[in-house]
Amino acid sequence: METITTEYLIIGAGIVGLSIAKKLKEKHPNADVLVIEKEEDIARHASGRNSGVLHAGFYYTKDSLKARFTKEGNGELKKFCEENGLKINRCGKVVVALDEEELKVLYELEKRAKANGVEVALISEKELESYEPNAITHKKALWSPNTATIDPIEVLYALKNRLIQNGVNILFKTPYLKKIDKNTVSAGDKKIKAKKIINASGLYADKIAKDFGFSKNYTIIPFKGIYLKYTGVDKPIKTNIYPTPNLKNPFLGVHYTLTVDGVIKIGPTAIPALWRENYGSLNGFSPVEMLQIISWESRLFLANSFNFRDLAFEETKKFNKNYLAKLARKMVKQIDENMFNKWSTPGIRAQLLNTKTKELIQDFVVESDGLSVHILNAVSPAFTCSFTFAEWVVENYLNIN
Repeated sequence: METITTEYLIIGAGIVGLSIAKKLKEKHPNADVLVIEKEEDIARHASGRNSGVLHAGFYYTKDSLKARFTKEGNGELKKFCEENGLKINRCGKVVVALDEEELKVLYELEKRAKANGVEVALISEKELESYEPNAITHKKALWSPNTATIDPIEVLYALKNRLIQNGVNILFKTPYLKKIDKNTVSAGDKKIKAKKIINASGLYADKIAKDFGFSKNYTIIPFKGIYLKYTGVDKPIKTNIYPTPNLKNPFLGVHYTLTVDGVIKIGPTAIPALWRENYGSLNGFSPVEMLQIISWESRLFLANSFNFRDLAFEETKKFNKNYLAKLARKMVKQIDENMFNKWSTPGIRAQLLNTKTKELIQDFVVESDGLSVHILNAVSPAFTCSFTFAEWVVENYLNIN
């Protein structure tokens, strides 16, 4: 078995792992950085199956890490796209309300936006017509000019190429297998010794963290997200249209997304998945893993923790194209529902569950000691936050300023 020695070992070549490598090299150009990835290339999992929306940062309470990183992360990713000639659709977003109760949520979102220093405008129904003529709202809507869409796969490849040019070594088809000792792991056919190990493995972050004595009160519950694409030749919307969210859970509800190429899609679903890579085939299938996940989902279902039972019933209905289209139809004046007839590539959201409180964790979670750092929860808007979140990890957990 070949032995490799490195200063920094990053497990996982998703957007978070690659962003940490980027920030490491920016702050410490001579650092020896090695990234390992179990797949044959990047963009095979959550980062490459991302919606592509660059969020503005008004959903999150001021004291959250998400609020801290989203606004600046949005600006940094736009700058990265501009510097590398990557596509950006600066289409903005409107959040609409259907009744008085939802209108209260809009006011709360405006309040959070002001607290976070995020530019938004509370607009009237008449003003909404100039931003999105097809949208329907109750009295008011929230306009977010800085929300945009990018191509996540394009971003990942540009980031990968820059890292390689800057001397970062990326080993593909090199899955993490086990911890050998406090700073040595077995990965693929190699033994890797590192001064610092950074676990940014997404769907498997909790399992790897447990090898190092972390994630004692957490486990990943996977949720499958799928969008339904509009195949009509017309362009019935010109901006992203979102409903007011349920602020008690981490999902934003069925919405319209306008991709960087102008494709309209509705979704996503948030369907409880049966295993971590439950995309649609048996790739990544593990009977043991499935039993563990089903066991947790069954407990949450029976207890209806955080309304899990209601969520499961509601989300499962979204497998029906007509049902999903009817949910989206409520937010617009007119659209041909029959043209929503092509499913997108499914993605899996690696959602962290607190096994003590039986609650889904809504903010980023990092656990660490002097030798290893574990990114346990990096869910939406992690893609938007990736550069600023990575800088925070490098400064606070790797002590590089």
